[in-house]
Amino acid sequence: MSNEPTKMWSGRFREPLNKAFEQWQRSFPFDWRLIPQEIAASTAHAKTIAAANILTSEELAQIVDGLRAIGENFAAGSLNVATDVPEDVHHFLELELQKRVGTVALKLHTGRSRNEQIATDLRLYVRDAIDRAVVDLKAWAAALLELAKTAGEHAMPSYTHLQRAEPVLVAHWLMAYFEMAVRDISRLQDARARMNFCPLGSGPIAGATLALDRTIAARELGFTAPTANSMDATSDRDFALEFAQVAATIGLHLSRFAEEITLHATAEFGFVDLPEAFSTGSSAMPQKKNPDLTELVRGKSGRLLGAATTFATILKGLPLAYNKDMQETQEATFEVAETFAGMLPLMAPFTAALQFRYPRMEEAAQSGYLNAMAAATYLVYKGVPFRTAHEKIGNAVRFGLDSGRELNELSVEELKKFGDEFGEDFHAAVTLKATLDCHDVIGGTAVHRVAEALAAAGRRLSALETGAARGI
Repeated sequence: MSNEPTKMWSGRFREPLNKAFEQWQRSFPFDWRLIPQEIAASTAHAKTIAAANILTSEELAQIVDGLRAIGENFAAGSLNVATDVPEDVHHFLELELQKRVGTVALKLHTGRSRNEQIATDLRLYVRDAIDRAVVDLKAWAAALLELAKTAGEHAMPSYTHLQRAEPVLVAHWLMAYFEMAVRDISRLQDARARMNFCPLGSGPIAGATLALDRTIAARELGFTAPTANSMDATSDRDFALEFAQVAATIGLHLSRFAEEITLHATAEFGFVDLPEAFSTGSSAMPQKKNPDLTELVRGKSGRLLGAATTFATILKGLPLAYNKDMQETQEATFEVAETFAGMLPLMAPFTAALQFRYPRMEEAAQSGYLNAMAAATYLVYKGVPFRTAHEKIGNAVRFGLDSGRELNELSVEELKKFGDEFGEDFHAAVTLKATLDCHDVIGGTAVHRVAEALAAAGRRLSALETGAARGI
């Protein structure tokens, strides 16, 4: 029995494929997701080979119209992707096109290889995923900024080692995550700029055997230029690896935010009310309101880390150029993009729906000697060396602990036991507002510094654009 004539490579083979192997090695069960990108790349390639006089204008029109119709069917959900015949997305599209336009469809593969096709399709897919992620991250950053503005001058404890450290403005805490989001957007945009080169025309490894104008396809697909080296172009998966690694970093940031919200929503903290629209209850305990969104965000970040590890493990020992191992990177790419597509759009509406319990937060910000650093600074301004000031305030804190009082509850007479530098102006220096405002540096939590940071953040956010809008 000979191989089925529908195989794209069957001419050299006498024996049929082992049926179990045939189904096992197929990528179409997952790379069907690339149908829109395969159509776009095939349309660009058709125009390239038409310019090289491989297709007549009539044949080009037939092929382009056929590809457009397939794309419309796919978008409408009427394209059958459940078939077990095609080996991969390239084979599928060739068979579909042949059904619609006849044997002229077979001319489309002139001057190209599946190696360059998949490299192009994946770049287009990752590029689209990056653009969507940038939009979603910008929306989250905007939600954080708006929530920070709403928080006004309300304060909360900050933490190191999960122990109360110093008071900060709630807005200052929220803007830490704003900074992470903005960095993540820049990482995605940097990655997009690096990957935005077109592999079409690279052939299977050494370049196309026809004198193709590669700039045609690059221009049609919105790439910066053709890739510079054919061997690199067909074997390069850096762009997908970098996407996964940036996604893992974004996942880490989202997971940290999710963890803090989860902690702050507990009765032990009591800083935030979870929005009911993003929470679930218990089937056994009627009183429960569970932080499902934040817990799932923590969990999804693990999947992103896993995808990045998968990429690095697969690619680390591959010789040039294309190897079938690379097929295994596709599912990791889809995993990252689809995890993002499910998770990122939820971050902005969830964040906007958060309700803080400001009285509880400010009560916590004024207990536990969180003004000790401000007290030490008070002594520094009195001429006391910081190390000495640190020790004097440490002694005062111990005295307060023994007597069950905060620093601001100790009298000046009591404080003078630890140093003659304490005066009547001490208590004004360790109020909540004074404790906040003593951090009067760029990036500090002083009220006017945070107000400046919020205004600057609004301008920075307005300046951010997606890669598509920037034309890169």
